[in-house]
Amino acid sequence: MTVLGAVFLPQLPPERLRDVAVAADRAGLEELWLWEDCFLEGGLTATTAALAWTDRLRVGIGLLPIPLRNVAVTAMEIATVQRLFPGRFHAGVGSGVPDWMVQVGAGVSSPLTLMREYVPALRSLLRGEEVSVEGKFVKLDRVKLDWPPRETVPILVGTGGPKGLALSGELADGTILTGGTTPDGVRNARAQIDEGRARAGRTDAHRVTVYVLAATGPGALARWEAECRRWNFDPSDDVGVAGDAPAIAAAVKRWADAGADTVVFQPTSDDPDPIRFIEFIASEVRPLVDA
Repeated sequence: MTVLGAVFLPQLPPERLRDVAVAADRAGLEELWLWEDCFLEGGLTATTAALAWTDRLRVGIGLLPIPLRNVAVTAMEIATVQRLFPGRFHAGVGSGVPDWMVQVGAGVSSPLTLMREYVPALRSLLRGEEVSVEGKFVKLDRVKLDWPPRETVPILVGTGGPKGLALSGELADGTILTGGTTPDGVRNARAQIDEGRARAGRTDAHRVTVYVLAATGPGALARWEAECRRWNFDPSDDVGVAGDAPAIAAAVKRWADAGADTVVFQPTSDDPDPIRFIEFIASEVRPLVDA
């Protein structure tokens, strides 16, 4: 079954998160996704709050920029959240926006090398292992978590490009694809991911999550087209959807048929009612997707 989610955009002030998260929980939305974009809201802080305010909602971070975060600290944070809220948290990591990383003094000369060192160390730490690494970027000396997670923690990697996707297939448990990825883009990404998985001899599941830009309600098409231009997407490409519940449900099928396991709808930055958007996905789109 295709999982449906929605994004709480960090352009909204943090104090609005509680109402949105509670509404998502009550409406039966499966997943709420948060972004740690510079310089807006802290992803782990917001995630922990959203989980504490809700009972069943799963919350994902897509993604934590790893140049900003020592891998031991990331492991400690993820383990803590997982132990507090078992089974309700998805952790996504990635290289971050290069200009932002340079802006804060965290730019790296080779993001893929950092990823190759970081993800295996993170997964090992979360398994409760003692880890020593002497890499170009990641350096650990006999580090072991005192409070590792009680259950396996899937690590998702947000990336794009053939090399990054293949590396995600090799190292990670899932991949997050950015908004603007067309269904054909998902198919191509799946092929690159599978190349990496084959190279590593992996046969376990690998979930693909994709953000899909969406708008509904009055003025939906105009808002959606303006948002496409804001993100430098071509509205004539299949980069998202504007319309009523049947139109949105049909879009889910397009991305799911292309290989997406989770479709996370990204509202426009000027959506007039973020809570209504959440309720619409959960109560009107979900039943049509199931049917």
